[in-house]
Amino acid sequence: MTLFIAALSLFFIAFGTTAILTAIVQKLSTQKSFVSVPVEDRYHKAPVPLGGGIAIFITMAAALLAGLAAAKIYLVTGWPDVFGSAAAEYAANFLGKTTQLLVIVLSMSLLFAVGLWDDKKHLGPFFKLAVQFIVAFFAALFADVRVELFIESRFITSMLSALWIVLIINAFNFLDNMDGLSAGIAAIASCILLTAAVISEQVFVSSLAVVFIGSLLGFLVFNFPPAKIFMGDAGSLVIGFFVALLTLRTTYYNQAQSGRWYPVLLPLIVMAVPLYDFLSVTFLRIKQGKSPFVGDTQHFSHRLKRRGLNDTQTVLTLYLATLTTGLSAAFLYQVDAAGAVMIFLQTFMVLAIIAVLEAAGKNG
Repeated sequence: MTLFIAALSLFFIAFGTTAILTAIVQKLSTQKSFVSVPVEDRYHKAPVPLGGGIAIFITMAAALLAGLAAAKIYLVTGWPDVFGSAAAEYAANFLGKTTQLLVIVLSMSLLFAVGLWDDKKHLGPFFKLAVQFIVAFFAALFADVRVELFIESRFITSMLSALWIVLIINAFNFLDNMDGLSAGIAAIASCILLTAAVISEQVFVSSLAVVFIGSLLGFLVFNFPPAKIFMGDAGSLVIGFFVALLTLRTTYYNQAQSGRWYPVLLPLIVMAVPLYDFLSVTFLRIKQGKSPFVGDTQHFSHRLKRRGLNDTQTVLTLYLATLTTGLSAAFLYQVDAAGAVMIFLQTFMVLAIIAVLEAAGKNG
């Protein structure tokens, strides 16, 4: 019960902080003309303030640093006698990850800085990609943000993890193409990963997920269609990084029974919808002889909208698709091989439904 109350407190603090900061940033961005102006490769038709990512980043960075400070104060002052030995153990465990947390904050800061710079100056895609790889490898190597995959080499697992982190960063960057889409899907995916972390009794990862979800929903109050503010790359790069972090820090294999290995594929199912968008729009752009990093209105959300859905209906459709695949993924560690095959088939069919909806009316 104490952990539940603590989790609720973390959630509402993160939610409230981000909501307040987003409102402040929205006003300041409008005053400073820091806005996203409608252009041919974007779907919105009126200027919208940028800078929502500032609120998300500040909340997340402040939460991690405040958590370290609170844990230190908690142990030094002798408060553990009041709250019990379990709380002292959690605080000590949190402090034991100080280096990892500082690396995570530094990684987020670098991605945020590059994203904010890009929002203002429009950097080249290859520079941003290079920074993402450097930051991802740095986080994988020094913050233990990596997948083991039963490989002993720390360097190899760090390289593989860096590739995954960059993939997820760009998947959520691509998803930031319609009001409420990137933040909402990140929140849903994080809820599924939180479930897996709770089942694995990972208090540290669960705490990170709760704060992250609260921050996303606090921003989503202003970003759900019709959006009053955009997160910009300053937000989408940080969001993608943190979702990747949760996928890599959550334990899957230890949940498995009788040595089953397929629970390690849970992140692929949770990320099915974002990865579908990333891969499909990349394929379309390359097929048309365009750079995959040049923005356009060929994302699956835009393709659905052209079939007659409005913004809210499109976003809710993709929320439900993500929730459907994610809920199945949450039970992956409990099923046998036949059950795992059924879950993967269901994921494929959900994506197939999206493809059918996209194609509907092409010849009409």
